Amino acid sequence: MLHSSRREFLNLLATGAAFPSAFTTSASAAPAGARSPSAQPFFLTRGVVLVPDDLTLEDWPQRASRAGLTTVALHHGASPQVVADFIRSAKGQRFLERCRQLSLQVEYELHAMRELLPRSRFKDEPALFRMNDEGQRTADANLCVHSARALDIAAENALALAKTLKPTTGRYFFWGDDGCPWCRCPDCRGLSDSDQALVLANHLLRALRSLDPKAQLAHLAYANTLPPPKHIKPAPGIFLEYAPINRRYDVPYAAQRDQAHQDRLEMLDANLAVFGAQNAQVLEYWLDVSRFSHWKKPAVKLPWNGEVFAADLDTYGARGIRHVTSFAVFIDADYLARHGEPPLEEYGAKLARWRPGSSGETGKVL
Repeated sequence: MLHSSRREFLNLLATGAAFPSAFTTSASAAPAGARSPSAQPFFLTRGVVLVPDDLTLEDWPQRASRAGLTTVALHHGASPQVVADFIRSAKGQRFLERCRQLSLQVEYELHAMRELLPRSRFKDEPALFRMNDEGQRTADANLCVHSARALDIAAENALALAKTLKPTTGRYFFWGDDGCPWCRCPDCRGLSDSDQALVLANHLLRALRSLDPKAQLAHLAYANTLPPPKHIKPAPGIFLEYAPINRRYDVPYAAQRDQAHQDRLEMLDANLAVFGAQNAQVLEYWLDVSRFSHWKKPAVKLPWNGEVFAADLDTYGARGIRHVTSFAVFIDADYLARHGEPPLEEYGAKLARWRPGSSGETGKVL
């Protein structure tokens, strides 16, 4: 990994020595009846990411639990307020209670910038917002990370959201605008989009720890922030979330070497060199019906490939990544009526059974 050969690191994984007992969450608790640490699943987070509309399938928590998943996260592409309104509703409270009864963790994965820094402020305070390549301030996306006031407003609003959308794991996800550029002002232009996203994440984490002293916050490596930051270092408590949206799903990730594609495996390795693997999470699209439907309904049937999924688990597990989740958007009541059951049981079973292999290169599903 970072400090030893891959073989040595995987030997540590097999014994559990690579991950101190101090790093545990309730998501990593041993299953009932587990007799030894070696019997515990390697992947501590085994999750799905949904939008509130997917909960027209009201037994999603039961389905996740039966599949052996640990975590259900709620998402919205542009408005955390939609998720907050759902959580405050009677239906949202029933969802949380059912997850609690089933010992499922709940998280919130959000493109949050339009509410962390409301666009309505642009008229009076344009300096809070990013500058585009033409040298004009614009409210189209994100913010100016060299504006201390913009960072403080974002932190204040993140705290307000966190009081409603408080994850049961202590892991927070406040992402930048979806695939949108960051600031090009004279102060910011020397920082990549990834560096700028990390500036904001470091600032938000300091604020969140006033509310939740053990809070952790994701840095999302995705689209324009897929390359690792070069100039800004992650504060303690920042973890990598890696989301290769532009990869293929008919071929294992490790076999995708086309230099024309940005979302190659070396991008993951470059990010792990900055953030480390211990707390890193992969945010995948194996179950994301919305992606395969080009984000339009009616939804297509999920083109699931269990062999590709198993090979991908080898790829991620061999790197010491122990937190794995997938978007499962559009798997709702209408999807089941049209296409039948999704492969949720296979997804959960393979995640739960994977163990580091003895070859020093890959793992295996037992």
